[in-house]
Amino acid sequence: MESSKVIDWEDAFSNGAYIDEAVRYPARWDDEASDFRTAAQGQTDIAYGEHERERLDLFMPTGTPKGLAVFVHGGYWLDFDKSSWSAFAAGPLSAGFAVAMPSYTLAPHYRISQMTRQIGRAITVAAAMVDGPIRLSGHSAGGHLVTRMVCDDTPLAPEITGRIDRIVSISGLHDLRPLLFHSMNEKLRLDEEEAVVESAVLHDPLPGVQLMAWVGANERPEFLRQSALIREAWGRKGIYAKLVAEPQRHHFDVIEGLKSADHPLTQAFVA
Repeated sequence: MESSKVIDWEDAFSNGAYIDEAVRYPARWDDEASDFRTAAQGQTDIAYGEHERERLDLFMPTGTPKGLAVFVHGGYWLDFDKSSWSAFAAGPLSAGFAVAMPSYTLAPHYRISQMTRQIGRAITVAAAMVDGPIRLSGHSAGGHLVTRMVCDDTPLAPEITGRIDRIVSISGLHDLRPLLFHSMNEKLRLDEEEAVVESAVLHDPLPGVQLMAWVGANERPEFLRQSALIREAWGRKGIYAKLVAEPQRHHFDVIEGLKSADHPLTQAFVA
């Protein structure tokens, strides 16, 4: 018998409604980021293109970097910029990696496919400034954007992808087709073709990369599904792929581990 139940996609992607004091997180992120930038060494607002949001911050560790760690922020491709997330560079920096954090142009001004190409340009510029292996991580929509960098249609040149050996997608979105049924698509402007092309789970990953899908165990079921889906899809396509559901974490605090070099999340990223 066919079920008549229809998935409520509005609720499926709703995070704040299920997190206590959710509205306090953005202000806290901003304050911590501002304090971090005051003390950190490196360069801010490095241009990687002509658009006003095509800027990245590059924080440098003490001594010669072991490599380049790139973190791409989330916000459903609709909100935030690099300046809210600086404090999450602390863990990778302490582990000896340089950390690049780019902004990108948000919807409705750009489509998601354009953002994918922007992140490719940002990584290319940062990679020219730091030698060694490249590690990519992103949160939520940022998880989508970094996994797109190692798909079979990557915007990156071979000399860049050859340096990427690990991706950590934190609460990432890897199947964009459900967003066709969400009200946010009024601004995202996804059509079926773009939703398919921009879904990392529907691509072959580049050989030789490792994928860690990291998600909070207390997140909404759709985010748990999205992380399990890419681990299953890419693991079946021959790369090392692992899923971690961190206990007692939700969508807004699952990134906290990046503040400490000793936390398993940072270790998964840059160890």
